Amino acid sequence: MTPAARLSAAIGVLDQILAGSGTEAALTNWGRASRYAGSGDRHAVRDLVFDALRCKRSFAALGGAETGRGLILGGVRSAGGDPAAFFTGISHAPGLIGPDEAGYPPQGNAALDCPDWLAPQLQASLAGSFAPVMMAMRHRAPVFLRVNSRRADLGAVKASLQQDGIEAVPHPLSKNALEVTVNARKILNSAAYLTGLAELQDASSQAVVDLLPLQDGMRVLDYCAGGGGKTLAMAARADLALFAHDAAPGRMRDLPDRASRAGVKVTFTDNPEKLLPYDLILTDVPCSGSGSWRRDPAGKWALTAARLAQLCTVQADILDRAAALVVAGGSLAYATCSLLNAENTEQIHAFLARQPGWTLQMQRKFTPLAGGDGFFVALLTRV
Repeated sequence: MTPAARLSAAIGVLDQILAGSGTEAALTNWGRASRYAGSGDRHAVRDLVFDALRCKRSFAALGGAETGRGLILGGVRSAGGDPAAFFTGISHAPGLIGPDEAGYPPQGNAALDCPDWLAPQLQASLAGSFAPVMMAMRHRAPVFLRVNSRRADLGAVKASLQQDGIEAVPHPLSKNALEVTVNARKILNSAAYLTGLAELQDASSQAVVDLLPLQDGMRVLDYCAGGGGKTLAMAARADLALFAHDAAPGRMRDLPDRASRAGVKVTFTDNPEKLLPYDLILTDVPCSGSGSWRRDPAGKWALTAARLAQLCTVQADILDRAAALVVAGGSLAYATCSLLNAENTEQIHAFLARQPGWTLQMQRKFTPLAGGDGFFVALLTRV
């Protein structure tokens, strides 16, 4: 495919997304209908689509419309390219640019690609870092690996990755974090990944687990395990009796294979109350995902005030349920991939107000300015 044909393909995918299709579904449908497209073409179209979704407001302004065509046109202008060289109408290229597609420079929240209704909450939560964080959210997230310290060290994993043509460097957020700088798309077929020496995991997510007071012999429950990234990271830190639970068990479908690859044992349960007691429970709760919008840009535009309020109710309920399962002197960790105080510090303050007998030991927020996703973690102790 020519560069112009890739733009046309991205326009079609974006139009489906803007009409209500899921991002992955729209990309999959295009790929199935476009057998002529090679892997390089598919990756390029995917990148164009995700870049446009991250920068939907600013690209729409620059392109003159919030349509697939407008977003792609705005993206070309944002990158400093010459739209006339691509929008030629020849062969599979997008049609010629019309006089009503001049566009205009985005201003304010539009220039930051931030939803207007959420901007006040983000400003209150991020203070002086609001604008820099929002600007960081407009760019692709780095790719990180967590070195499985039970199997190898950073040097061994770097050497293994290099044999597969993958370059990675240590990252300061976590002692076991590697940032992949070359050939990230080769990771899933690399020997380091396939043999359990390393797992894909954001550096901030790794840093959250680093802060947990894990010791050999503890009984630990990952209450909202999902794909199990933090479950496996905890297993690598200490010899634990480790349990995984999720309200939607299907989210854990890959975890057994991942645990086997990593060489760790995880007990899965749909009724964690039957396996009491727990010395530590991690609640990585459902949230707005505002700290990981670089990876899920459609989520930024899909979030509503009603959905945020619903999530806050769910988070409080999970905290209360998990707290009842922790032994005296045990720990309850609360984590989100959110930047919003409503889901973070305010949740902890409300929990302490309604749950006597708990003390706050630590809380910390990570933002994309540190390199990884936005995350929050609080550690509570049962007196």
